[in-house]
Amino acid sequence: MAPQAHYNTVRAAFEAFRQSEPEPKGELDHVNAYTLLVAVALSAQATDVGVNRATRALFATVDTPQKMLDLGEEGLIGHIKTIGLFRNKAKNVIKLSRILVEEYGGEVPSSRAALQSLPGVGRKTANVVLNMWWRIPAQAVDTHIFRVGNRTGLCPGRDVDAVERAIEDNIPAEYQLHAHHWMILHGRYICKARKPDCGRCIIRDYCAFEEKTA
Repeated sequence: MAPQAHYNTVRAAFEAFRQSEPEPKGELDHVNAYTLLVAVALSAQATDVGVNRATRALFATVDTPQKMLDLGEEGLIGHIKTIGLFRNKAKNVIKLSRILVEEYGGEVPSSRAALQSLPGVGRKTANVVLNMWWRIPAQAVDTHIFRVGNRTGLCPGRDVDAVERAIEDNIPAEYQLHAHHWMILHGRYICKARKPDCGRCIIRDYCAFEEKTA
């Protein structure tokens, strides 16, 4: 784990991210807050590409909690059986859809506590929904962000909660909204786990990783 980088280094790195991609986008397909919530819940231990493939036809007709209840658990399984842990995920999606209908008027709540009270929705899922739909600077720390934060020194921490706090504490406010998307995409395509592509890295000059590749 690299030591926490100085403010000026962190700022320069995130300015480089912003210059390269001013409005980074998440890669999960969705049409509204509800389908975003479902997509993120389905994405645990699965790839965004795999989730998008499974939900393309689903979201074309099922885009509200009530429509999901009408489809039913077995109908949902028919769409998502290519995704890992699909049976458990289907149960949770049906349960959370019922709660949304009965307790929230069919709408997705916009607080972290309310989101996390839903079956299958943890802090990371809640933060993704808050960030992508309501544009709240919530930080959803996944394996990519954990790796990038620790490898570069931009926001190191011993666990995901510590990295989330490091992002909030050390990244300048003007970069907070898009911070987790910049790092996810950077970790997914450049700062990869086994063989980071340092030769194409736009923040190479600000990175504390000592074993840079050519």
